[in-house]
Amino acid sequence: MAGVSKVAPTPLLKDELDIVIPTIRNLDFLEMWRPFFEQYHLIIVQDGDPSKVIKVPEGFDYELYNRNDINRILGPKASCISFKDSACRCFGYMVSKKKYIFTIDDDCFVAKDPSGKDINALEQHIKNLLTPSTPFFFNTLYDPYREGADFVRGYPFSLREGIPTAVSHGLWLNIPDYDAPTQLVKPLERNTRFVDAVLTIPKGTLFPMCGMNLAFNRELIGPAMYFGLMGDGQPIGRYDDMWAGWCMKVICDHLGLGVKTGLPYIWHSKASNPFVNLKKEYKGIYWQEELIPFFQSATLPKDCTTVQSCYIELSKQVKAKLGKVDDYFLKLADAMVTWVEAWDELNPSGEKSVEQNGVVAK
Repeated sequence: MAGVSKVAPTPLLKDELDIVIPTIRNLDFLEMWRPFFEQYHLIIVQDGDPSKVIKVPEGFDYELYNRNDINRILGPKASCISFKDSACRCFGYMVSKKKYIFTIDDDCFVAKDPSGKDINALEQHIKNLLTPSTPFFFNTLYDPYREGADFVRGYPFSLREGIPTAVSHGLWLNIPDYDAPTQLVKPLERNTRFVDAVLTIPKGTLFPMCGMNLAFNRELIGPAMYFGLMGDGQPIGRYDDMWAGWCMKVICDHLGLGVKTGLPYIWHSKASNPFVNLKKEYKGIYWQEELIPFFQSATLPKDCTTVQSCYIELSKQVKAKLGKVDDYFLKLADAMVTWVEAWDELNPSGEKSVEQNGVVAK
C-alpha cells in the first residue's frame, strides 16, 4: 500500500540466541544480513593467524575470539578445538550463554523465495526449533505444525504431540554442499530448486549435517555438537559437521529429541576448490564406509540420561570400534572427552547431571 512504511520484523528470541560465525576474513557479508541479524549477539571465531585484524561492520553487537583467546580460556583443553578449519566454530557454542545457537558461514548470503522476497533464515530456524518434531511416524504433509498443514488421516493420535526439536538443518540455493568427487564431475551444477518443506528426520535414520546454515537448542543438545579434530595437524578435513551430525543424531534418538531439515534456504555464494577439498576429504570418503555402519548400529545404555553421559559413552565406543580403522579415532575419542570436560567447566550447571551418570567432569 502506498505511503505505508515497511515494518521491521519482530526479532524472535533476541535475548536467547547467539549467532556463531567462523571466519578468516572481514565480515562484509553481514551488511546483507543486517535487517535480520542486527538485533542479535554475534560470536565470531577467528581461524588462522590470530594477529590478523578482522573487520566487522559497525552496529553489530559481537564478541570475537581468536586462537590466542581459545588457548587462554581453555588452557591445555584447547587441544580439542581445531585450527585452520571451520570446525573451530564449536568453540562459540561452548562459550555462549544463550539457549539457542544459529551458525552460518561467511560465504552464505540472503536467498530469495520464488516470489522474489528475501528469506529470513533465522526466523524460519526459530519456527522449526519452537515447534515439535515427529520422528516416530512420518507425516506425508511434512511438518504438521506449519500453517496450512496438519496430521493426515491415519496418523496415530498418541503421537501427535510430537517431541522437542533439538536441531534445525537448513539448505542452500546456488552452490550445493557436494563432496570433491561430485564437484569435479559436475563443476557447473547449481541448485535452483526451492522446495517449500520442512521434514522431521525419522528415528534411526542418519543424515549428512552441513554446518553452514544450522540452528540448535543449546540446552537440549549443545554438548553433542562437537565438530571434531580437523584441519591443521589432522589427517582429515570437511567432516567436522558430518561427525557432529552423526553423534548428535544417535544421541537425539536415544534421548527422544527431534531433528528437522529443509527450510530455510540461504544463498551459498562460492564453491571451494575441489582439488583442495579432495585432499582434505580423501580419508573421510574412504573411512565413512565404516563410520556409517558404526553409527547405524550404535546403542546407548538406559542409564545415559544426559547429553554429556551419552557423549562420553559414544567416545568409548569410538575408541573400541573405530580405533581399529585408524589411530586418528583414538585421538578423536580422547578429544571428545576433553570437549565434554571443557564444556562443563565453562557451563558449570551441567556438572551435576554428568556426575549422576558416573562421569565426573574434571
